[in-house]
Amino acid sequence: MKSITTYPLTEIKNLLQDLGQPSFRAQQLVDWIYVKGATSYDAMTNLPQTLRTLLSEHYPLHAPRIIDKQTSHDGTRKYVLEFDDGVKVETVGIPSFDTTPEGDPKHLTVCFSTQAGCPMQCAFCATGTEGLTRNLSSGEMILQIITVQNDFQTRVSHVVAMGQGEPFLNYNATLEALRFMNAKKGLEIGARHITISTCGVIPGIDRFAQEPEQFTLAVSLHSAQQAIRDELMPQCTRWPLSDLKEALCSYVDKTNRRVSLEYLMIKDLNDTPHALQSLCDFADGLLFHINLIPFNSVDHCSYQPSTETTIIQFQKALTRVGIETTIRNSRGSDIAGACGQLKNKLR
Repeated sequence: MKSITTYPLTEIKNLLQDLGQPSFRAQQLVDWIYVKGATSYDAMTNLPQTLRTLLSEHYPLHAPRIIDKQTSHDGTRKYVLEFDDGVKVETVGIPSFDTTPEGDPKHLTVCFSTQAGCPMQCAFCATGTEGLTRNLSSGEMILQIITVQNDFQTRVSHVVAMGQGEPFLNYNATLEALRFMNAKKGLEIGARHITISTCGVIPGIDRFAQEPEQFTLAVSLHSAQQAIRDELMPQCTRWPLSDLKEALCSYVDKTNRRVSLEYLMIKDLNDTPHALQSLCDFADGLLFHINLIPFNSVDHCSYQPSTETTIIQFQKALTRVGIETTIRNSRGSDIAGACGQLKNKLR
């Protein structure tokens, strides 16, 4: 039997109706699983015992298991979670350096996965070498947030769909999860504290532009030169840079929301003067923010990170021409928990 966490949230009402239950029971059940983080029906004391028995018999409740946890010197925690079918994903909890008087982080960000594995095969990414195992359900995404929140004993304030997988290739489940994370009867995370990151899947970008929520869109660009981007992101060749820029311009026009361009800095590949000029040309005059990311080493890859001097030069040059640019402070690289390093690797 399938775990109830594998069903879309919108189907839970129908499941309970099939069991002869009133509709309000669906909200109670969702609250127990995805807000309170209950791992057993026995804990759901406001549900009748007969219903708890029926649910156990027809829709078992399986919470993800933490089968490995590593803690970085900077406080970042990386989790390997296993679902009831044996599928594993990685999730990362990133606490802010500033703390409350009680010593807890003021902010806690969770980088969660939307797929088990990934079909995109990006050359710099450890996840891409694994291929795609399956899509995750919206519930499996939400439970990643709950797992990290419970482990830190701190409320999650920011979430980023930047873990394993391409979110726009699992669009419906991902949007349902984001909406629950944002909802008043959900996790109540502010929309602008919720980010979805794509490799540049144009149909997904076009669809996302129609959504009413103020979620943040991040796009993994990594090169504004077509040949280099094709090398780095071979599955994105179907969406050329010219088409991608057109889609992003349309997105900004429709939403008036800024797009974050993620740019991994790789020595002698995409950090040359020509690469810099191409990036300036791509972002010129648009509502973009560029996030420069020092390359994090992965086992299968011979790429090397750009020097700190080169990264700073990129930032200064982009800023001079009016493009807001930051350098990401990579967290968790010592436990293979940083950008591009997630691979379900156990100690």
